Amino acid sequence: MKRDRRQEILTKIRQFGLVRPRDMEAIGISGEYLHKLHLAGVLDRPGRGIYTLVDAEPTENRPLAQAAKRVPHGVICLLTALRFHDLTTESPFEVWMAIAEKARVPRIEYPPLRIVRFSQSSLQYGVKQFDIEGVAAKISTPAKTVADCFKYRNKIGVDVALEALRDCWKQRKATMDDFWEAAKVCRMTKVMRPYMEALV
Repeated sequence: MKRDRRQEILTKIRQFGLVRPRDMEAIGISGEYLHKLHLAGVLDRPGRGIYTLVDAEPTENRPLAQAAKRVPHGVICLLTALRFHDLTTESPFEVWMAIAEKARVPRIEYPPLRIVRFSQSSLQYGVKQFDIEGVAAKISTPAKTVADCFKYRNKIGVDVALEALRDCWKQRKATMDDFWEAAKVCRMTKVMRPYMEALV
């Protein structure tokens, strides 16, 4: 491999953090180079089809970066979003990710995903993009995450949803208007109203 080509690849990986072969191909560089650099011990492969620098220090959010890289149309939500926003002390084993109702379910080995399906309006509302190890990851906002928890309370537990609401309000990560708007999008106004009124 030519030295300048190798340098170009390493520069891109420093810029993006985690890369896939298709990321390289999009800028006119064969994805095969990533495999060659991995075999040479220059790149690490934390997941199938994902490469990063060997000396890159992983953060606790690396699984989120990997999930966002593998499923760019998905939104990190529910328990994983709660953990990201410091609204729970639990660290979910799986990365909870929302996809569109008719989207194809992603098949990836790592990180393990817990897929939920959102309507188009729910998938687009209350989403913010965060840079995690150079990867643009879409994560639901605190208020939207709380409303989602109430919507999926049968899966995650009412106690988790209530704790998230209280902590979010206590930490001032959302206003009553934020909660109300998110509740409307999730069609949870009747369910959430008494708990919201108890906060003020």
